[in-house]
Amino acid sequence: MSKIKRFLPLILIFGGLLALLGVKTIKETRQAKLPTVAILQPLSHPALDEIHRGIIAGLASAGYHNKQNIKIDFQNAQNDQSNLRLMSNRFVTEKAKVTIGIATPAAQSLANATKKIPVILGAVTDPASANLVHNNQRPGANITGVSDRAPIQKQLALMQTIMPQLKTVGVLYSSSDNSATSQMRLFKKIAKKAGLTVVEASLSSVNDLEQVSQTLAPKVDAIYVPTDNTIASAMGTLVRTTDKTKTPVFPSAETMVKDGGLATVGLSQYDLGVETGKMAAQVLSGKAKPATTPIHYLRKGHLVLNLKKAKALHITIPKDTIKTAQQKGTVIK
Repeated sequence: MSKIKRFLPLILIFGGLLALLGVKTIKETRQAKLPTVAILQPLSHPALDEIHRGIIAGLASAGYHNKQNIKIDFQNAQNDQSNLRLMSNRFVTEKAKVTIGIATPAAQSLANATKKIPVILGAVTDPASANLVHNNQRPGANITGVSDRAPIQKQLALMQTIMPQLKTVGVLYSSSDNSATSQMRLFKKIAKKAGLTVVEASLSSVNDLEQVSQTLAPKVDAIYVPTDNTIASAMGTLVRTTDKTKTPVFPSAETMVKDGGLATVGLSQYDLGVETGKMAAQVLSGKAKPATTPIHYLRKGHLVLNLKKAKALHITIPKDTIKTAQQKGTVIK
């Protein structure tokens, strides 16, 4: 009996460890059986990170929570095309229930990897022109999602309000970014109708940004940047260059204003993510099918002003515009 008493603490500890191991095994088994929602992001920068954050919130608002009733597999390709392919193929191999592609490169990679698993587009400007869907109103296959088509007419109107003497506008974009190219063409068309001279400047990689912007900035009164992942990831480089010539940058995304742009009427990247997450939840629950679910568009733009940048560039923003941003938008001081 004394020997049993002596080893009783050890027996209890060992029993407790076995119990904990059993609970952990049960949890892991349950999680392994949960449907996988696979999220693919091409690289890290504030705009895409906000979309990702919104996706998680959108799924949660529909009752889907990681490790509770779904397994979220999030992968970031860190701006490597081969990583996008490997990660997309892995999602197919693990039989993900739904996949989500943040921005065009990730969406295209997922589309190439599977024709059966649903692909939800997170912020792709024109899915039809990117050859992702047959038609934006009736996609027709396993792909649907949310567009980040910017309110370009309102963005140009804001530029003219802040700079009434605006005559020449530079458009800086990545030639490899389908969404950026699509927005560039639309902006160019609208600006020319408004009587403005448009100067295009494209780059093939982030390594070209400094040189291209140095050439463009002295030629124009202002620079417009569409929703462009490459430029968004290096806004610091762009504004350091344009600040030297006192050339204001009007980006399409609100996060790019926070990173040094002057102003925009942009879509909330977080809200884009929320809508993407909600759409993924609809498909996951069986309430919607990608083939018959139209591409969703956010209609409401968000006024964002960077007063700190305006002061540095010696630009006076009209008081009523500032008041509107204070009441309904965002003011960066």
